[in-house]
Amino acid sequence: MRYLPQTKNARSAMLKDIGVSSVDELFRDIPKQAFYKDGDNTLPNHKGELEVERIFGNFANENQAAPDGPFFLGAGVYYHHVPSTVDYIIQRSEYLTAYTPYQPEIAQGTLQMIFEFQTFVAQLTGQEVANASMYDGATSCAEAALMAMRVTKRNKVVLGNALHPDYREVLGSYMGNLGSDLAEGEPDDETACVIIQSPDFFGKPEAYEGWRKKCDETGALLVVVINEIVSLGLLPAPSMADIVCGEAQSVGLAMSFGGPHLGFFACREKFIRQMPGRLCGMTEDADGKRGFVLTLSTREQHIRREKATSNICTNQGLCALAFTVHMSLLGEDGFKRLARLNHEAAIRLADALAKVPGVKVVNESFFNEFVIELTKPSKDVVQALADRGIIAGYALEGNKLLVTATEMTKEDDVETFCENLAEVLA
Repeated sequence: MRYLPQTKNARSAMLKDIGVSSVDELFRDIPKQAFYKDGDNTLPNHKGELEVERIFGNFANENQAAPDGPFFLGAGVYYHHVPSTVDYIIQRSEYLTAYTPYQPEIAQGTLQMIFEFQTFVAQLTGQEVANASMYDGATSCAEAALMAMRVTKRNKVVLGNALHPDYREVLGSYMGNLGSDLAEGEPDDETACVIIQSPDFFGKPEAYEGWRKKCDETGALLVVVINEIVSLGLLPAPSMADIVCGEAQSVGLAMSFGGPHLGFFACREKFIRQMPGRLCGMTEDADGKRGFVLTLSTREQHIRREKATSNICTNQGLCALAFTVHMSLLGEDGFKRLARLNHEAAIRLADALAKVPGVKVVNESFFNEFVIELTKPSKDVVQALADRGIIAGYALEGNKLLVTATEMTKEDDVETFCENLAEVLA
């Protein structure tokens, strides 16, 4: 971390320019429980660099990462294996020649990777075109809603099922600034799009046929959000959607305590000029050799300014590269096998949990994530198991708990989870 010394007057001037009176006001949106209380590991005013590094190292070691014990937390960020080959390949020189691919003569490696990333996403989603990636799943979802409003000239967005709460919050921020309407339920003649997540936030896969019919009847677009992209190795591609977007972190990227991650975005070709971000294409040079170029870019920095379709300023180049490398290593058969391993792991977990006294499996269908109902408040159960070194899942309201299994879930971890859960619920 860089140390940027600033005088008291310089800090005051910066705070004044952004419209806050203090540093505390600047961080007012951070939950109070996230702050240390007075006396809790408070740093003294003066310490040498070595001492500060050690103190913060001790802070970091208080975290329990996924490899440190039984881990069943998903809820939008998933624990998958990333081959060591991925890290090796993304550091090769052909991918380090350009930060952004404006100059094709020195950025062929980057451009080819982006083209192949787009191809993978289009194939996985059953769509005709895909862009060069987005920041993350939440902003990708919001951009899909904005695109639907541009295409339909309407300002109402309908959530058809249980969208990830973080995605919903980001979507609400975008919509609120535009004075647009965010609703739930059925579309009507004022609806720009219906957003469907599959599997939904509670792990239930969604059928698209009924929503496709409702959208056709009202003139709305159908937006499908995929939060766990590995599910596309087992579930049908949402080819009947108008826009497919979501999060691709599960392939090639570690959880990294929340990011950076990788948003993806695909749609029908007829909407290509309303698609946010940029698109790379393949062509031939004067000598007839294959080459790659930046074909379409609707972002604000390319002259368009206020006419831009999006404020997405760059793509997640390194993250998209890691995804592309991992997908190339897997191939179609490997990706499908990975999906099967995830589903089988979740089935084993569900079967084991169903035998624990005080536990009921809620989902009738799921991919690698599902809800269980407990006899005690889920937040209390999660904390009790965390004290035992087990990350149990995502606490929902009341007594419900969202749990996840992937190819990384070991059978003895499932046994440990079930044994300790039974003791906590007793």
